[in-house]
Amino acid sequence: MDKETKLYALLAYCSLFCLVPLLKMKDNEFLLFHGRQGLALFLCEMVIFVVSIILPLIMKPFLFIFGVFSLWGMLKALQGEKFKLPFIFPMSERLVL
Repeated sequence: MDKETKLYALLAYCSLFCLVPLLKMKDNEFLLFHGRQGLALFLCEMVIFVVSIILPLIMKPFLFIFGVFSLWGMLKALQGEKFKLPFIFPMSERLVL
């Protein structure tokens, strides 16, 4: 796997940049996997962020957990692995692109 593919897979876990691998290389299975997972993670982060405005003390730890998930996904993308993030992967399979 080349460095460019790994870099695009890493972008999948950087908030809104998750759209870059989904739009850039639609035919690459590795990028599609990480892009879908990154998009599901981003959507979860946005929901938690909005709810944390109303309930800040309860939801802030979840933002931290999703931040750790992003770093975990980035690491696995750079290693060239398809790692299924807990709780995120099942949601990413349901996304229709």
